[in-house]
Amino acid sequence: MEAIVRIEELRSKLKAARRNKANAEGEVRVGFMPTLGYMHEGHMSLIRQARRECDIVVVSIFVNPLQFGPTEDFDKYPRDNERDLSLAEGAGADYVFLPSVTEMYPAPTKTTVVVKELTDTLCGASRPGHFDGVATVVTKLFNIVQPDRAYFGMKDAQQVAVIEQFTRDLNIPVQIVRCETLREPDGLAMSSRNVYLNEDERKQALVLSKSLSQAESWMAEPDMTVGKLELNIRRMIESAPLAVIDYVTILTYPGLEPVTGVQPFNGEQPILVALAVKFGKTRLIDNRIFFS
Repeated sequence: MEAIVRIEELRSKLKAARRNKANAEGEVRVGFMPTLGYMHEGHMSLIRQARRECDIVVVSIFVNPLQFGPTEDFDKYPRDNERDLSLAEGAGADYVFLPSVTEMYPAPTKTTVVVKELTDTLCGASRPGHFDGVATVVTKLFNIVQPDRAYFGMKDAQQVAVIEQFTRDLNIPVQIVRCETLREPDGLAMSSRNVYLNEDERKQALVLSKSLSQAESWMAEPDMTVGKLELNIRRMIESAPLAVIDYVTILTYPGLEPVTGVQPFNGEQPILVALAVKFGKTRLIDNRIFFS
């Protein structure tokens, strides 16, 4: 595995690797997984899937300032490049791209990628500008790596919908691969931010996955509506004293539109039940997509 910090060096290495493998094996498929770093088993599962499906696997580690608001945790976001490099190598990465902020943004950015409508709700509503930063940096990384397949975890379901949208709209030749959310043995969705939780917050955060599991039973009730389901989930989360709800929202997926109809849970469209809740200073997200 090689760690690379310069854009032009990565491009050169990938061009040579594609050419060499093509000479030996024919068609070559490059898999890519962009990350903010501080990897956990969820990241590892994406790298391992890319390793199974692709000839060359590239991982990026870049804490992107454009997707952090002025009051958010950019400076405090956990970083451990040495650990991440070891984990990425163990999972099967061929190249890890670790650019600096000045490498990615050598001058003030005058061009951004903005996805409309899909970013008006959920985390887009509570974190203005966040998805502009995500869409811009992912577009840059796609242009640098030029992958055939890119792997994203569904814990960030809105992010996946946004990335799928702009790749279609801009005709970027990459297949977006949705990967299921990985969870701790007790059900908590894996996240780099879990390290911020103290013992009590960590225990109470389990109410998120429990409420999503309970939602499936509630949806099966004959008189259940979107409003009732949201209320039931809110009440369950609020039973955890430390929980401060940002949102409990139910939308279609991937369109992220309001769920309508007298019987909204009839299996005609995928339904996203999405949560964002703070425990202490740590904001966690979780979701489930229901198909019936």
